[in-house]
Amino acid sequence: MQKTAEDEALRQQLETLLGVGDGNISSEAELDAAETEALKGERAPMVAAFATQNGFAFAAEDLVTVVDAFQKHQSGELSDAEFAVLVGVPKSEDAAAFSLIANPLKRLTRYLGETYLGIR
Repeated sequence: MQKTAEDEALRQQLETLLGVGDGNISSEAELDAAETEALKGERAPMVAAFATQNGFAFAAEDLVTVVDAFQKHQSGELSDAEFAVLVGVPKSEDAAAFSLIANPLKRLTRYLGETYLGIR
């Protein structure tokens, strides 16, 4: 997601794939409601395949789970602690240990948690 802020070509491709928004989903502020719904909807498998083609492997179900959790956290339905528990983001794990996590959902939620919420 962070790459969409750094890589204009990637951002434009994602915008085309989603059919909404500007393709910049790099931060909580940049991820608008239409992009959130597209990421959680029928385009999720296409986004997961697109991410895999660009070196970021995760399943569509993982994407939907994480985006849904972020949406609930943004709306106040989940506290920081509840969010961390829901998505399994360990608060004390360092960057080196992060690279050893085998579960793609945990890697994705860890990245999103650190990027958007500052959870470490």
